Amino acid sequence: MDIVNQLVAQGQFRVLKVPLGFIKALQWFFAIFAFSTCGSYSGMFRVAVECKNRNESDLSIEVEFEYPFRLHQEYFDAPSCKSGSKDRVFLVGDYSSSAEFFVTIGVFAFLYSTAALSIYVFFFEKYKENNKGPLIDLGVTAVFAFMWLVSSSAWATGLSDVKKATDPDEVITMIEACENKENRCREVHDPVMSGLNTSVAFGFINLVLWTGNLWFVFKETGIIAPFMRPPPPQEKPPAGDAYAQQGAYEQDPYAGSQGGYQPDYNQQGYNQEAQQGQGYAQQGGPTSFSNQM
Repeated sequence: MDIVNQLVAQGQFRVLKVPLGFIKALQWFFAIFAFSTCGSYSGMFRVAVECKNRNESDLSIEVEFEYPFRLHQEYFDAPSCKSGSKDRVFLVGDYSSSAEFFVTIGVFAFLYSTAALSIYVFFFEKYKENNKGPLIDLGVTAVFAFMWLVSSSAWATGLSDVKKATDPDEVITMIEACENKENRCREVHDPVMSGLNTSVAFGFINLVLWTGNLWFVFKETGIIAPFMRPPPPQEKPPAGDAYAQQGAYEQDPYAGSQGGYQPDYNQQGYNQEAQQGQGYAQQGGPTSFSNQM
């Protein structure tokens, strides 16, 4: 108890509060109920054979059967209503394959849940290291989810056949003395099948738990993490800069360039006339009216 208290104080059991650990604990719990309700079952029903000769009658014939439901090995002795002899009657059917398969999946699911819970509690950091633990856990969880679907469906079908094979009305038809109308055969007690019905229900509950846990184990792998990151926030310019930038876009981009390179035709004509006057002066031509006189 001291070790458990120290672990609780250190927060080792916090993983059981998150969906990953909590659902795994539920899987461990329901796996126990699934295989125990099926594997520990034993049932019984009674029939009565009333012969024409009352002394040969048997009004309480008990027929017992149990897991793994190899009914063809179960038998009972019924009166033949002929000189006090009895006939041995065997039940029909072998449904051990579906029942044993269901119990086997339940036992292995219980063992894996126990190991996974231990790793979650004591070695959770190593479990997440290098992402190997979550990937292995995801694969095993997927396999068990599929196996629960197959085993639960198979056992549900097998249970339906077991109910039919152990129905007292069906069993009476196999008693030779009951074929004689002078003898009277009837059922006294039906078998109680509530435990087996519960085992099928627990099987499909385990299917839901293991299938639902796939999402939480998948999140631990980190595969989806890059797709869940929000985009980086974009910085918005201040209100003044926004108006200034908008005004800059509204200006004519060619206005400045046209104004800078537009020639001044008046200044250009004046410069040309000055150059021509200098040319005449260099050639010795009259530069003024006074010199010509």
